Amino acid sequence: MAWIGKFLFGWTRRVEENTEVLLDEPWRNVAWNNRARLKQSLLDYKPPIDSVPQARILLVGAVGAGKSSFFNSINSAIRGNITSQAVAGEKVTTRTIEYRAYQVKANRVGQPLSFLLCDTMGLEASESGGVNIKDIDHILKGCIPNKHRFNPVSPLETCHCQECDSSALKDRIHCVVYVIDSSKFAVMPPETKKKLHEIQEKLESYVVLLTKVDKTCPILEKDLKKVYRSCYIKELVSFRCLGIPVTNILPVKNYSNELELNECCDILLLTAMQKMLHFADNHFDNFVKGTDVAPLR
Repeated sequence: MAWIGKFLFGWTRRVEENTEVLLDEPWRNVAWNNRARLKQSLLDYKPPIDSVPQARILLVGAVGAGKSSFFNSINSAIRGNITSQAVAGEKVTTRTIEYRAYQVKANRVGQPLSFLLCDTMGLEASESGGVNIKDIDHILKGCIPNKHRFNPVSPLETCHCQECDSSALKDRIHCVVYVIDSSKFAVMPPETKKKLHEIQEKLESYVVLLTKVDKTCPILEKDLKKVYRSCYIKELVSFRCLGIPVTNILPVKNYSNELELNECCDILLLTAMQKMLHFADNHFDNFVKGTDVAPLR
């Protein structure tokens, strides 16, 4: 892993000297005029299982990585104006203290779309700080209710979740997204990485959302269309963050201090949301079509 540190150090010097090199060709193709079609695909989405009204997408990650901001950003891109329903910020300790399952709507009075973005307390480096791994396990199984208040030193006891193993499929998590601040990935505390690996052991697969790419590469602050030509973003993805395949890693920029939407920003956000729903559908493929019954092996 030492070569990773050397690369990141070298890249940091290039950024300071404003000499970041761009690839001649993008390593992933994006249709930058595709916002309307992407948005419509999310408006039209329906889970393939009759008993599941909404796909549940769980966002986990370190404090300040951009979990709550991602919900706000998706909500903004769908609604057509900047929103800030979920509390988000840059504090050292987590601002999210409850488990929240957020509805996304096409407009203020419209019907909720057929997916939920579930926000958790952030992971902190200290053992007694941030969301407890046991609570993550309960969330995955569908036995923690919306607005449950987390207590890092006192997770929900197993005896309170005796029916977890038989929870309905509609209450369980269908796709897990690990949110990484791309500008801080190189300095992620070992304790946080350890917690991530503990979560990873409970999953078959998950998606990595690389946030704040504009803060990582100054060139992208001016032109997001160059995100897939950035040498640093490509190398960061090529590290196979936590053993994840490249196809599962999605760079985005969340809205933070903007007053108006940006088409390129929306396209990255909507594409990421679309891919998350594809992964949720992969999970549903493990069940008999139209039901929540697992197929016979």
